[in-house]
Formats: sequence, C-alpha cells, structure tokens
Amino acid sequence: MTAPTSDPESGSGADLHLDLPAEGPRRTALAQALRDAVRSGRLAGGTRLPPYRALAADLGLARNAVADAYAELVAEGWFTARQGSGTRVAEGVASPPAPAAGTGPPPEPPRHDLLQGTPDPASFPRGPWATSARRALAGAPTEAFGPGDPRGRPELRRALAGYLSRTRGVRTGPENIVICSGFANGLRLLASLRPRDWAVESYGLPFHHGILDAAGVRPHPVAVDEDGARTQELPSRARTLLLTPAHQFPTGGHLLPARRAAAVEWARSTGGVIVEDDYDGEFRYDRKPVGAVQGLAPEHVVYAGSLSKSLSPALRLGWLVLPDHLVGPVLAAKGLRESWASALDQLTLADFIDCGAYDRHVRRMRLRYRSRRDQLVRVLAARAPQVRVTGIAAGLHAVVELPPGREARALAAAGAAGLALDGLSSYRHPADRTPPREGLVVGYAAPPDSAFGRALDALAEVARRAAAGR
Repeated sequence: MTAPTSDPESGSGADLHLDLPAEGPRRTALAQALRDAVRSGRLAGGTRLPPYRALAADLGLARNAVADAYAELVAEGWFTARQGSGTRVAEGVASPPAPAAGTGPPPEPPRHDLLQGTPDPASFPRGPWATSARRALAGAPTEAFGPGDPRGRPELRRALAGYLSRTRGVRTGPENIVICSGFANGLRLLASLRPRDWAVESYGLPFHHGILDAAGVRPHPVAVDEDGARTQELPSRARTLLLTPAHQFPTGGHLLPARRAAAVEWARSTGGVIVEDDYDGEFRYDRKPVGAVQGLAPEHVVYAGSLSKSLSPALRLGWLVLPDHLVGPVLAAKGLRESWASALDQLTLADFIDCGAYDRHVRRMRLRYRSRRDQLVRVLAARAPQVRVTGIAAGLHAVVELPPGREARALAAAGAAGLALDGLSSYRHPADRTPPREGLVVGYAAPPDSAFGRALDALAEVARRAAAGR
C-alpha cells in the first residue's frame, strides 16, 4: 500500500510515500516503514509529520495503530513530539546516502575561482536595480502582463536602440531589435535559419560550438592571431560568419580595420551574414572603444549582445539587432509561445538604461576591472617575468601564454594549488587542423577582494614553474 500524505490543515507538506505490505501486523509494518524512510534520508531531520489522524485516514489504518507507531519512534529517538509543534523527525538521525561504488569522497572545491566569463557578483547594483524594478512595475501597462510580443517589450527595444547607437555605433531602430534569453538563445535561432556552412573563429566558446553542431552547421574554422580573425582567408563555401571583432574570444585581439573591411566585403559579395558577438563591448581599458562592425553594413550584420558580462548572467536578457530581411524569419523561428525573457525584467532594464543607472554601473565596473587587470599584470611581471600576458586591453580575462607542451602540467599544478582556470587549448575548435596554442585563460573579475591577492600569488607560482618547464 502506498500512501502519499499531505495534510492541508497541518501545513506539514510531508509526502511520505510509505509502502506497507498487504498482510501482517499493520502497526509494526508502519513503524518499520517510517524508520526506513528516516534512515535512508528521505525524511530529513526537522521534517514535520502529518497528524496521526490524517495518516491513519490515508493508510486506512486505525488511529490507535498510527498513534502507537509514532509513540514507539519517539521513544526510540527517531521522532520528537512537542506540544504545539507536532511530531517531527529528530535531527541527526538520518544516514547520509552512501557514495556510489568506486567514486570516493567528492573533490574539494577550488579555493580560488579564476574561470573566465563571470562578472563580479558582489557588485551587482541591487539598490538601483530595485528602484528601476519598482518604477517599472508601477508604470507597467496592463497588456504587459499578457502573453507578450515575441519581439520583446517596446520600451526595452526603444531604450536599446538609443543606447547601442550612442555607445557602440550600431545603426538601428526598435523595429529591428528582437529580445531573446541571452546570446545562446539568439544563436540557436540564427543557426536554425542560416545555410549550414558557417565560418567560425578557430578559438571560441565550446558551448557555442555545441549549439551550432546540434543545429547541423558545418563549421569552417578561420585562423586567429593577435589582430583577431584572419578574415582575408574566409572559406568560399561559408555564408555565415560568427565573429567576436571587438575582443576576440578568448585570445583577446581586436579586429583591425582592414580585416573588418574584408569581412564586410565578403558579406556583400556573397550575400552572406556576419553574426557579431559583442559579448563585452563596454569594457575597454588601453584604447578607444571600437565601434560595432554592424555600423559598417547593417543589412549584412546581426549584432548580438547581452547582460551576461555587464550586469549578471542571472539576468537572462539578450538582443539581436537584425537586418530587415531577417526580422520576419527570426520571429517565425522564435514562435508566438517561445519561452521569452521576463517582461518585468525587460521593463526594469528599459528604466535602468533610460535613467542613466546602466551607464553609471558600466563606468564604475570599468574602473574596477581595469584595476584588477593592472594588479594581475604587475604580479605576473614581478613573479613570472618569463611569461607573456595577452588579451589585456579589454574584457574580464587575460591569457597567460605558455610554450608548447606546458599547458597540461600547468593546469594540474593550478588544480593542486586550489586554482580553477581553463587552458587555452580547450577553446580550440575541434575542426581546426592547425597546431594548438597553449596557455592559461585567467578570469580576474569575480574573486572577492579579500582573496584576489592570494589567488594571484598562487597563479604566479604556477606560471613561473610552467615557464621553467617544471
């Protein structure tokens, strides 16, 4: 007999799922089933049990049988019973689940997280964001609480059109912007529409490579160097180019004007489309901001951005600025009931941009991340002068270049030192046939101030030993 029990009057919410045999003493069987549930951890310490009358009704047992079983488990120490708080599972009596055979204890978490891609979570502007959220909620039109528009809220599309034009040189109006749930969502939409031959940078995010692979895209890697992708060597078969021109990910170069022109000329001559991933366009340190490629050829470039680096990856908000001929197809692929980003988050972001809070936050974080970048460079220059640090003119990460054959050993040493970071070769596209470059991809934005110095000390020692071949 199985009894899912939940007494609405008790508020316990306990769902016991007790399996009792059809024959034999019922009170004994119930007491043993309750012991087993506690012993296995299914009933955690502190869980409130349903009143014995409710459990008796669910199981079809006499009330006295359930009351006696409860009393027996209280006497044995499995349960506690107090006037006014009901019967609960005693704390500390449940057995933790046994580890799977051969797995051993779980690994210790790293002491220092230097993985790329995450902004400083402690710097999220909670107060200004809450102010915008209250203002947006108070002023939201009634229709904002309906099914919505797959294009996204018009308030946000208007705010983004002005912001992107002012700060990134994007040429667009609200009618060409489609709001999506982050860049990955937008990339999936585009991959479902575009011809299957895509040119991709030979180094990029494996997650994005996986999205294209799942969509049946045939990738054609394009070599990258310190000046970004070698767009003068684009494959003739490709009709879509995925590009990170402002700050090549992860190597860090920015696309030279001649290479930007070559990419635009390729798109115009072939009827191709450039997908411009401007993932950290706000953060520039040692050079003037580089405008978007989209501003050179709006009818051949899809400009994509998100909040993942500027505010937080927890806000699943991104946008596609589309050429006229792609707006309809993207909306059709998105669908009328596609899982959209929250309308309230969209309204909040629109207010956050319009009131100037977004600009203030970006300026503040640009100073903070530049200071972090400078500290990283100083420590490595002093402690590991043999290594070269690249990709530092912008963004939230740097690359510590290593000689061939040193990356794997350096990553093992980093793990032993409690550092979580990635190797550069892990970002190399699987279809790339050129020799892999080796190095450490170091994210410097997220660690707390109290731990950042120790993390850099450990990193410098790892880099010094790797450069020396030890």
